[in-house]
Amino acid sequence: MAVKNYFWGRNLKKLIITGGAGFIGSNFILKQIAETENQILNLDKLTYAGNQENLVSVADHTRYQFIHGDITDAELVDQMIEDFQPDGIIHFAAESHVDRSIDGPLPFIMTNVVGTAILLDRMQHYWKNLRGAKKDNFRFLHVSTDEVFGSLGPDELFRIDTPYDPSSPYSASKAGSDHLVRAWGRTFGFPVLLTNCTNNYGPYQFPEKLIPLMVINAISGKSLPIYGDGLNIRDWLHVEDHCDAIYQVFQNGNLGETYLIGGEEEVTNLRVVETICAVLDKIRPLEAGNSYRDQITYVKDRPGHDQRYAMDISKIRSDLDWNPGRSFKAGLEETIHWYLEQKDWWTRLQEKKIYEQERLGSGS
Repeated sequence: MAVKNYFWGRNLKKLIITGGAGFIGSNFILKQIAETENQILNLDKLTYAGNQENLVSVADHTRYQFIHGDITDAELVDQMIEDFQPDGIIHFAAESHVDRSIDGPLPFIMTNVVGTAILLDRMQHYWKNLRGAKKDNFRFLHVSTDEVFGSLGPDELFRIDTPYDPSSPYSASKAGSDHLVRAWGRTFGFPVLLTNCTNNYGPYQFPEKLIPLMVINAISGKSLPIYGDGLNIRDWLHVEDHCDAIYQVFQNGNLGETYLIGGEEEVTNLRVVETICAVLDKIRPLEAGNSYRDQITYVKDRPGHDQRYAMDISKIRSDLDWNPGRSFKAGLEETIHWYLEQKDWWTRLQEKKIYEQERLGSGS
């Protein structure tokens, strides 16, 4: 493994990004290269959801480099740290799809729990030998999910002190990783930060997730399957707003603390799909003149399907002056246009037979 090691000015950062070929990680890297002068080292295993095509526009940039590897490989992680000498790490790498975790939980435990523990262990050993400003300014930011809190009633919000109550193997594995991060902070004084976010949407999202799945199925003439009655509620956050929040926490967050990030846009799953259909009816009408809503079908609910998620984002708003920048209505229409314009991107994923819009996570 050869890592380029440039000299950067005092105010610039050398950041390791894990899982940077995935949906949120790749959007974060694209923004970093476009909007900062930081040097980025992307470590990604390139599982089914990791796609280097997301980063083709920066692949040859002098401030970006990629390492194909697994966060559970302690020797690789050690070598990467030694060669790169990072100023911080933002940890996105995770198995992240609830339905897949129902079909096969163990990869979620290995990556999300064991992988996080290895990163913490090796980064903490590196950090304790640093000196001066480099040690004082080092940060380990762990990116997590609202799903660790379980399900909400109709009028509640997830808060910083909400007890963990995960419902799926995925959310349980992320809850475990959150606890490990806090333990490293409390036991070793390691400079950690945590974020828990609501449902993300936007460019480069793997098409097993609700919004890209429904857009692609709709224009492909396939059914639009809704779990149960479709009244499960999610708070939607545009991925670029999320990336801005993450960097704000990394730069200015108080060490050891958790920041909840949400879009304050609560929508039922059924309403999301109906809105997608309405937008497509407007911008890509069917030749027969009927609505894409005719393709909606209802299927058996998945096991452990949480009813509602919603975040209290008052802390990040008051402490770090962050607010979501996009309304869901505007962001969704923008996202639909992106998937229509980037058909080659998701068609190549289909050609690889990675995922063909089949039902996952039925629990049967």
